[in-house]
Amino acid sequence: MQKKALILLSGGLDSITALALARKQGFLCYALSFNYGQRHNAELVAAQKIAAEYGVVEHKVIHLGLDAIGGSALTDSHIAVPKTAQTGIPVTYVPARNTIFLSFALGWAEVLHSHDIFIGVNAVDYSGYPDCRPEFIQAFQTLANLATKAGVEGEVIKIHTPLIALSKAQIIQQGLALGVDYSQTVSCYSADIEGRACGVCDACRLRKIGFQEAGVPDPTRYQ
Repeated sequence: MQKKALILLSGGLDSITALALARKQGFLCYALSFNYGQRHNAELVAAQKIAAEYGVVEHKVIHLGLDAIGGSALTDSHIAVPKTAQTGIPVTYVPARNTIFLSFALGWAEVLHSHDIFIGVNAVDYSGYPDCRPEFIQAFQTLANLATKAGVEGEVIKIHTPLIALSKAQIIQQGLALGVDYSQTVSCYSADIEGRACGVCDACRLRKIGFQEAGVPDPTRYQ
């Protein structure tokens, strides 16, 4: 039987590449996205279009109220999204976000009898978020196999991070080789209702540099 994989799909550049890689590896793909109280839903619109185009078996959108907690420029309207590069962990870090997302993915994976979860985290060209590091992924995988019926019964659950050691340019090159259309994706922290990027936030900056270094035209729609 074809193995099932659960893909965390944000609608951004990295997650579509992770989905394309999972499909290339022969997995039957299921996609999971989150409406977590973020500033805009443009990325969710993109995720829904991507899931449909890639023919995922099922695409779930989970509603979470992380804006009730706040503490991030992405979930609290009182905190501005920085327009310049930041030092340290920036205010766009959403507290415990990947821990929460992976926990939901782990639950659905158990229901699907899937042992493979893909997440497009990156620890090279990224904003310094602690939950994008290899140490975090290794720790979560240990937790996944301790905390689940599947893990206890010897069915090892693997957290796949195929992009974690790649530069943004390398990610783009891999995606283009797989036929990924990056014009469909939204990475911007302050995208407008039409999904057009601001061009100045950290996510936009890293994305722009990635296309420049990959030596290919940037298909992003800017405001």
